[in-house]
Amino acid sequence: MAVKKTGLGKGLDSLIPNKQNSSKAESKPVKEKETVVKTVVKKEEIKLKITEIEPNREQPRKKFDEDALIELADSIKQFGVLQPLIVQKRDGYYEIIAGERRWRAAKLAGVKEVPVIIKDFTEQQIVEISLIENIQRENLNPIEEAIAFKRLLTEFHLKQDEVAERVSKSRTAVTNSMRLLKLDERVQQMLIDDMISTGHARSLLAVEDKDLQYRLAQRVFDEKLSVRDVEKLMKSLAKEAKAEKQEDKNEFVYQDFAEKMKALLGTKVSINHKSNNQGKIVIDYYSNEELERLLYLFQSIHSD
Repeated sequence: MAVKKTGLGKGLDSLIPNKQNSSKAESKPVKEKETVVKTVVKKEEIKLKITEIEPNREQPRKKFDEDALIELADSIKQFGVLQPLIVQKRDGYYEIIAGERRWRAAKLAGVKEVPVIIKDFTEQQIVEISLIENIQRENLNPIEEAIAFKRLLTEFHLKQDEVAERVSKSRTAVTNSMRLLKLDERVQQMLIDDMISTGHARSLLAVEDKDLQYRLAQRVFDEKLSVRDVEKLMKSLAKEAKAEKQEDKNEFVYQDFAEKMKALLGTKVSINHKSNNQGKIVIDYYSNEELERLLYLFQSIHSD
């Protein structure tokens, strides 16, 4: 997936500026500048006990691939943690801003200490950095990504254009992502579990009835329907719904006719109509006298 290089989407390096580097590097040649940068990074990087570090409870990513973690843990056993974690000091511990996957794998590998860079960020910056890191690595499932976008909008009062700029996505992509949160929770879980694709999920948004939406999602999974199949199914359902709506409208009209005939004849009247504009009128009577009265009424109407 191509990533547009704008705003915070330039990468984590652009989010973690090196204050010591800016003034010294300006007056030096390029080669010396590179040397200074490497030296400063070395000084900023320290090691912390892994027990002193805890994950960010608000980080967008909730699901981690266990097999991938085991593979990374095997690599860490051989070569160590090659890229430092970004952490922030909290009361009594250090909170991970970027690198929770490495931290989890290091724990699996039995590592006692990990390299870290300690930084100080606002709550909004923490969310943005965590979101960008995961998006750049394509680690988030569609629902996790949508929840993170919504949080930037609601909790930090950003506009959709601002969110799009920060994560290097189009405004349409951000909008379509958040629309997935309108899905039934059971359907959202099916999307998280890779039982249906994002394309399937977006097609199912056309169904407002949550139970029907879930049943259709199950059908997609059971019958291995393609996105095109689901789109055709949605069109068919929309056509049926339109026909039912027209039928309901007609039903109201026929009920009104029946009520007027009831008032005119003084007895119960039912109209059974068919789709071809034909049907039956049923007039109830409850005695021979009432039948004779109706007959007389019809004769008088005819004679008039």
